[in-house]
Formats: sequence, structure tokens, C-alpha cells
Amino acid sequence: MNQTLVTEFLILGFSHSPSLQRLLFSAFLFLYTAALSGNLLIVVAISASPALHTPMYFFLVNLALVDILCTSTILPKLLGSMVARRTISYGRCMAQLFFFMWSMGAELLLFSAMAYDRYVAICRPLHYSALMGPKECAFLAGVVWAISLTNTSINTCLTMRLLFCRSNIVEHFFCEIPPLLKLSCSPTHLNEAMAFAVDLFLAVGNFSVTVLSYGFIVTSILRIRSAKGKRRAFSTCSSHLLVVSMYYSTVIYTYICPASSYTLNKDKVVSVIYTSVAPTLNPLIYSLRNKDVKVALRRLLPCS
Repeated sequence: MNQTLVTEFLILGFSHSPSLQRLLFSAFLFLYTAALSGNLLIVVAISASPALHTPMYFFLVNLALVDILCTSTILPKLLGSMVARRTISYGRCMAQLFFFMWSMGAELLLFSAMAYDRYVAICRPLHYSALMGPKECAFLAGVVWAISLTNTSINTCLTMRLLFCRSNIVEHFFCEIPPLLKLSCSPTHLNEAMAFAVDLFLAVGNFSVTVLSYGFIVTSILRIRSAKGKRRAFSTCSSHLLVVSMYYSTVIYTYICPASSYTLNKDKVVSVIYTSVAPTLNPLIYSLRNKDVKVALRRLLPCS
């Protein structure tokens, strides 16, 4: 194929079967509505309740904002492509890649910040106020957003320097690095190396920090004599570990593999988990089952 400049991409998406398309449209519309409303409720409820202005809930607000950014970057375009054109302009594709990677990087880093918060609260309770004060939390959140912004800027710029001449058909439901690298007729070694390095740092590195933090946490919990105290400590950590395990495993799988090993159907399913399912479940797993958040929601929504 001649090396012509690609001005738009065709997003292959999911099945072309009309009946299956309707089913998928309903499923993704539900996921987007649930993710958007659930995370917005968390932000408003925590912001409106002074009792929830603590480090743990501060990071939950940041996580909810990240999930809103992630789903709003991916799902509206996906829903639109199911009922209208499947094409996306080159500029919008790069913008989608930028904001998706920004949200993904921020989410991975927030998991580590939340694990550190739980570690200090359980293992060093006497130093909690000093180590997790408002300034320290704001600094941690700023570092999270800044590092993820730097990461997405570098990866998006590296992608924009590639020539796309093999095809303009993206074998995915949104613009992501692995399927885009498959379309490039330029050398992609630097892009793959950068994606691998970022995955080691953001996914494997942060997962290791989280696991290490929870190793210390579990050790401290086992020293608690009260059975009620143990249950309370475990309840604040189990939900975090559940989401972390699901999210990290899918991201590591996607980005640690070379672009040449990218497979259409399997990778789509994995991507659905961290772009749609996880942002929908996060409010339920983290907050809506939390007694303090339920109280705040009842005040916000008297009819509930």
C-alpha cells in the first residue's frame, strides 16, 4: 500500500449483527449511565458532607473523577459508532488516546496512594494526622495527576510521530496504543519499549507497592486482639484489593505484550473491564457499601 496520510480511522468495534448491536448498545449505555451517575453521586456526597473530608474519601473523590474522565472519553464515541458512523478523525483519535492514558495512569497511581493511606492509618495511627494532613494529601494528588499527564504526553507524542499507511482500520472499539501500533508502517520499537517501561512503572511497580503496603497492613491487623477490630480493618482493605487486582491484571496483560501479539477479540474483552466495568463497579465496591457514605447519600437524597 502507498504511504498515504491517514486523516481518519475506522473503529471496527464489536459485532455487525443488528440484534447483537442492539444488545451491546443497551449494555454499554447502562454501564456509562451507571458509571457516570454513581461516580458523580460519590463526588457530590463526599463534598457536601464535612464528616467525610478525610484523606481516604479525598482519594475516593479523585478516583471518581478519574473514572468519569475514562468513561466519558471512551463510551460516548463507542455508543455513537453503534448507531452512526464508525469513523473517527486522526485528531480526535489522538485526543481520545491522550485522555484515556491520562485517566488510566492516574487510576493506577491513585491505587498506590490509597494503599499508602490505609497503611499509615492502620500501621502508624499515631502519625496519621502528620503524614496525611490536607497539604500532604493535596501534594500526593498533584503528583498523581502530574506523573500521569507526563506519561500520556510522551506516549501520545510518540504515537503522533508514526506514519499510518498499512490500513486505517482499528481492530478495537477505541484508539489505544497496541492496535494503533499494528497499523504503523514506521518502526515502533521505541513506542513498544516506552509502553513496556511505563507498564512496569505504573502497573507492575504500583501493584508491588500496593501488595507490600497490604503485607504490612495484614501483619498489623493480625496483631489486633479484638475480633470486631479485625473485621473493621479488613473491611476497609478488602474492597480496595478486589478492584486493584482486577484492574492491574488487565492493564498489565494489555501493555506488557508486544503489538505483534495483539489479538482482536481477547483484547477487546480485557479492555472492556478497565474502561467500562471497573469504573462502574468502583462506586459500589468502594463507597456505596460504606456506612458513612450511605448516610451522606441519604442526606443528599432524602427520598432514598
